[in-house]
Amino acid sequence: MDLSNLNSRQFFLVDGIGAIISASFLGLILSQFESLIGMPRKVLIELAIPACFFAVYSLICYFSNLKNWQPYLKAIAIANILYCILTLTLMIIYSRSLTYLGYLYFIVEIIIVVGLARLEWKKANEK
Repeated sequence: MDLSNLNSRQFFLVDGIGAIISASFLGLILSQFESLIGMPRKVLIELAIPACFFAVYSLICYFSNLKNWQPYLKAIAIANILYCILTLTLMIIYSRSLTYLGYLYFIVEIIIVVGLARLEWKKANEK
């Protein structure tokens, strides 16, 4: 799927849906399998909280059909990068308990979110 051709509203929709998926995986699914992931349940749930806020933010932006959307898209791109930095930091803190499956999940999530943030930033800076 080529996300680079999305319009600004579609970026907010993709971001919002992605954040819902992320929050669901972290808070509802992975938190039930702490031993398979190696990240404490409390930490997984705490990671789901910002994802919920990002989902609400992005979906509000999508449904608002903003005229001056660039700063809002930049804001979610920055928030996504900060979320990835937080995730990476937690991976380092819990590296002794994190399993291969845990590393796989978080690395894939970081790759996807950084890729999306990069495209969001690029779109927000288009003339």
